Amino acid sequence: MEFEEWEPYYLEIVKEFGYDRKKDERAAAILDKVLSGQRIEPRHLMQMIDGREVTVAGNAQSLRAELDGRRGILITADEATSVALEAEAYPDILVTDLDGRVEDQLLANDRGAVAVIHGHGDNVAAVKKWAPKFKGSVLATTQSRPSDGLHNFGGFTDGDRAVLLARHFGASRIFLIGFDFEHPSPKDEDAAAKKRKLAWAKRLIALADNVRMQ
Repeated sequence: MEFEEWEPYYLEIVKEFGYDRKKDERAAAILDKVLSGQRIEPRHLMQMIDGREVTVAGNAQSLRAELDGRRGILITADEATSVALEAEAYPDILVTDLDGRVEDQLLANDRGAVAVIHGHGDNVAAVKKWAPKFKGSVLATTQSRPSDGLHNFGGFTDGDRAVLLARHFGASRIFLIGFDFEHPSPKDEDAAAKKRKLAWAKRLIALADNVRMQ
C-alpha cells in the first residue's frame, strides 16, 4: 500500500482515537535516529515475499495450537513472536511496536528474522529503550508520511500492518493464524478501546483480498 492509499484511513484513525499526528511523526523520527542493526531496503522484503504464500501470526490464545498449520513465510505480529519461539517456529519477519516481550523479538532478530519496527506517538519510551538493541536486519516504519529512512506500507495494529506488508510485497496468499477480532487480551487495560482497534484491524485486513483464515 502506498501512502496515498493509506492516508485517508490514517486520518480517520487520528480523528476517532484523538491521536496527534505530530507526535507520530516525532516518534518515527526518533526511531529512525536510534534504530541499530543492519538497515535493509524494501526490495529485500520483495525478494522474500513476492509470489509466495505467507502466514501472519497474531497473538490470540489460539495461536499455539494453530502454528503447526503455518504455510510459507512466517510473519509474527508483536507478542506472537514469543509464542512462536516457544514452539520453535522461528519467524522470517516480525512486525512490532515494541510491546510484549521485546527480549524475544531481539532473539528472533538475532536468529535471522527481519524486524520491522514501528514508531508512533505512544511508544517513544519503548523506542528509546529497545530500538538501539536490535543487531540483525531491521526496517523502520511510521503510520504517518514516510521520509528518509522511514517506510509506510499501511496498517494500524501490528497484525494488520503485517498483513498489509505481505500484500504490499506481492504475497500470493496470506493465511491468518492466532487472530481474534472480537475478544481483547485480558492484559489490555482499556478493553473498549482495544475492541475499536480490533474492528479497525479487521477492516484493514479486508483490503487484502487474498487473505484466508487457517
